[in-house]
Amino acid sequence: MVRAHTNLGKTYEDSVAKVIRKEQLGGVVFFQGGPVRQAALTNIYQDLSNKVPLMIAQDGEWGLGMRLDSTLSYPYQMTLGAIQDNQLIYRMGQEIAKDFHRMGIQINFAPVIDINNNPKNPVINYRSFGDNKYNVSAKGIAYMKGMQESGLFTTAKHFPGHGDTGTDSHYDLPLLSFSKERLDSLELYPFKNAVDAGLSGAMVAHMNIPALDDTPNLPSTLSKPI
Repeated sequence: MVRAHTNLGKTYEDSVAKVIRKEQLGGVVFFQGGPVRQAALTNIYQDLSNKVPLMIAQDGEWGLGMRLDSTLSYPYQMTLGAIQDNQLIYRMGQEIAKDFHRMGIQINFAPVIDINNNPKNPVINYRSFGDNKYNVSAKGIAYMKGMQESGLFTTAKHFPGHGDTGTDSHYDLPLLSFSKERLDSLELYPFKNAVDAGLSGAMVAHMNIPALDDTPNLPSTLSKPI
């Protein structure tokens, strides 16, 4: 996938079109823009894709409003973590799937099932359901199932767990220095349960995790063992 936008002008849109035509991409992931412009551009990009249609993805942790103007935003996952009835989260997943289908999007890069157990975390924070692994797991699965059972591919993130870091992995390489046993019992707990519940995809975190791969400074995104 390559990154697509509808708020960066015609030159940027045409550069993505050129790559689609030349490389016959598997898909594009849309970032900031507007819903009408994105729907129109999706149709243009799909026409360029010849025999195999593009998979269209977007980060919609709280719905289309996470990336697009003039669209619906649902509560952040930290707010949802306080809800007692997980069936409401399931229903929210269904509604988000409807919104995505109207936009021609097949994949949502959600839910976040990181455990927010580091108050200094600059990148997960309110995107997590909270600091309790059982609650994170149950609510993440409810959200996932609401979307998947409405025909949307989901992507749990950020494997194997980005909750206990003090570094933003968009700008630097966080070091996760925990033991394999700790990772297995805490960070991986929601991911294992989500896989057992039929999770369709996972996004790998960009971190250095010596307990799982001791190659110096190697991000987990490039690690075969992880």
